[in-house]
Order: sequence, then structure tokens, then C-alpha cells
Amino acid sequence: MTTGSAPAAARRGAYRRLSVEERRAQLISAALALFARRAPEDVSLDDVAAAAGASRPLVYRYFPGGKQQLYEAALRSAAHELERCFVEERTGPLTQRMSHALDRYLAFVDSHDTGFSALLQGGSVAETSRTGAIVDEVRRAAADQILLHMQVAEPGPRLRMMVRTWISVVEAASLIWLDEQKQLPAAELRDWLLDQLVAMLTATAASDEQTARVARTALLLEEPGGPVGTLARGVMPVLADAARLLDPESE
Repeated sequence: MTTGSAPAAARRGAYRRLSVEERRAQLISAALALFARRAPEDVSLDDVAAAAGASRPLVYRYFPGGKQQLYEAALRSAAHELERCFVEERTGPLTQRMSHALDRYLAFVDSHDTGFSALLQGGSVAETSRTGAIVDEVRRAAADQILLHMQVAEPGPRLRMMVRTWISVVEAASLIWLDEQKQLPAAELRDWLLDQLVAMLTATAASDEQTARVARTALLLEEPGGPVGTLARGVMPVLADAARLLDPESE
């Protein structure tokens, strides 16, 4: 008897009652893992309870608003994780920093594919003005981080529009990547998105002095063998051909 009861006693001794915050975090984590692979409407509170090793009444105790409240809490947790993707030490070339940010962003997209699609495409029964606001917060936070990397405290309308448009490109490309079963390797998608950032930055610099200053400062830190140098070497022959076509007398 003594031998048989020892493991049970050890288990009781090892058991630790979770605090309110720990239990809440556990439920959110379980919900987020489910929402990552299934659309919100396909996840029930029973599913969340089972994944967390809890009961349905316990889930309601922490989230009296039911699945909608739990979904918003899980979404807010995911939003914080996405916001952190763009937090990077402000040293080294801009493209290097954005490359690290995109690696983290695409890793999140890869591991939360169905949930990410439902989140950005909308149409979920769980979608509300509050969930929309949470998503918009992520976009604004990402824009603020990128502008910090560009050392701009007060961006003008063209520079801010350019940055926010690039974020939209990143989102749209991520959704297409998922829709096409991630046929393009993540590293290639990252490099293509970096090219879009450089292209949009230089195109905007042509008609906006603030963006031109940002571009010049950023380009001074770039390495010849880096993304900007590679892009420039690939684009220059195309631009040279276009210049000859537009101005035949220049030959």
C-alpha cells in the first residue's frame, strides 16, 4: 500500500494551483493555438476547455462574455506578438533590420495560417468593431516602429502613406502566400518584400524631400553586397533600356 500511494502523494505534492492571471493566460494560449489552425466560428468553448485541460464552466468564469470575449483576448495576445515582430535594435542597415522583422512576421504567419487569414480577410462571425480596432493597432504600431528605424519623429503625409502602404503589401503578400500553399520559400518572399520597401522608398523620394533625406541616410548604411546593391544591379539594365526607348537621341 505504501508503494502504491507514494506516486499519488508525490503528484499531490507537485500540484500547484494556478493564479488567476496564470489560468487566464493558459486559456488564452489554448484558444490562440486553436484559432491559429481553425477559423473562429469552427472553435467552440468546449474545444478550448479540452485543449486547456479545464471545464466549460471554468472558461466562462474567466470569460463571462463567452467565445467572443475569449476570441478578442486571444486576438489581442496575437496582436502583441505581431507588434513585437517589428521591434529591432536600431543599428546597422535599414534593410537588415527589416529583414529580421520580416523573418519574425512570416514565422508567425506560417504558424498561425488559418487564424491569420481569418483575422485579416474578415468575414468571421467573431468579427466586430473591437477586433477591427485591434488589427488596426498592429498596423499603426508596425508603422511607428518602421518610422523609428528611419529616424523620423514627425513624418509627412507622403512618407507615412508610403510606410503604411508597404505594411498593406506585406499583409496582402502573406495572404497570397498562404492561399498558394506557401509555394515560395519564406526567405524568397522576405527578400521580395524588402525589394518592394526599397522601391517604394526611392520612388517616393523622387517627389518628397523628407523621404529623399530618409532614403539618402538609409542608403549610406547599406553594404554593396546587400539587398539594395543587388536590387540596383538588377534594375539598372532595365532602366537603361527604358531610357534609350524614351530618348533615342541619347544613344
